[in-house]
Amino acid sequence: MTSASSSALRRRRRQLVRSLPPIEQIVRGSLLETYKPCGRPGCHCVDGPGHGPKRYLSTIARTGERPRLGYVPNAIYPKVAEFLGNYRTLQEMLNEICAINAELLRRRESLD
Repeated sequence: MTSASSSALRRRRRQLVRSLPPIEQIVRGSLLETYKPCGRPGCHCVDGPGHGPKRYLSTIARTGERPRLGYVPNAIYPKVAEFLGNYRTLQEMLNEICAINAELLRRRESLD
């Protein structure tokens, strides 16, 4: 990044801003996948991993709160996974934008 020109850094920053994922389509957390035996003696799950997959969203706790698990039905699992991916992408892009701004400041350049 230090070898790029200031105009190239500004172009890259504009490109990142234009391609940010939709803010309303993000969720922070992680997906947990489990298989659970039901306990019925004749069920196929006795000899296998159990019924599932059952997916749960573990949300990141705010200060003073405990992390929470929420059940994610299979029908909405792809959308939840997409929203989690959007959050990771947004985080990476914001980190790059911050690095660009820090480099421009280091050069004593205008942030505009």
